[in-house]
Amino acid sequence: MHTVWKGSISFGLVNIPVKLHTATENKDIKLRQIHKECHTPISYEKTCPGCEKEVKNEDIVKAYEYEKNKFVVLDNEDLENLKKANEDKSVEIIDFVKLDEIDPIYFEKSYFLAPDTGGGKAYLLLKQALEESGKIGVAKIIIRSKEQLAVVRVYGKTLLMETIHFPDEVRNAGDVAIPEDQNITKKELSTALMLIKQLTTEFDPEKYNDDYRTALMDLIDEKRSGKDTVETKDPQKPAASNVTDLMSALQASVDKTKKKSAKTTARKKPSTQTKIKKNA
Repeated sequence: MHTVWKGSISFGLVNIPVKLHTATENKDIKLRQIHKECHTPISYEKTCPGCEKEVKNEDIVKAYEYEKNKFVVLDNEDLENLKKANEDKSVEIIDFVKLDEIDPIYFEKSYFLAPDTGGGKAYLLLKQALEESGKIGVAKIIIRSKEQLAVVRVYGKTLLMETIHFPDEVRNAGDVAIPEDQNITKKELSTALMLIKQLTTEFDPEKYNDDYRTALMDLIDEKRSGKDTVETKDPQKPAASNVTDLMSALQASVDKTKKKSAKTTARKKPSTQTKIKKNA
């Protein structure tokens, strides 16, 4: 399993070297956008609408927009210094709480924690202590230059770390428009409770499947087996010259040649007075 982070867990004076592995994966089926006519994949270039030209990565800087069209520019040195100052590779457990005290809205992403070299015994000690106390650890960690709040808990035979949102990252539910009292009758409520009771069961994650993803893959496999596919070659980059500019240059050359030819003809054609003198 790929290691995404190495560091340590600390609680009190106990320090445990650990490795972090992503516990979940996104299995969404990614569809590419291609040109209907020639089936070439569509690419997206970074362009500046102000300059109307393509922008290279080295010409892009990061900035914070504090008002409409007003920015504070942050250069790479500023960000690197800030990153180094906050790059402590440790998961510091601050408190121990009960899992059911944290609303699921706070949970974000899950990681498996594995002991690194020399950390086996301390790892198992923390795991057993969490199991017997029925508690989870609330901790702080920095991942990819971002400080995260997290919880450490037991999951099966391993320790699991789940990043959770800070309170100011969770929007106020009071801002959601909810209808006023709709005079729900006792009969309506009892019927709803009866339905809930009939559908109540133990949670078994294996019984739930992504039906849309399965159907989409079946459709893709069906089309592929029926040779209902298209193929494209790598697009050839056009020459540096622009067709419109080339045509303009050619037309300008033709016009220039016409004017030059007209002047030469005019110089060679004798005047009327010259003709009279010769006739005289």
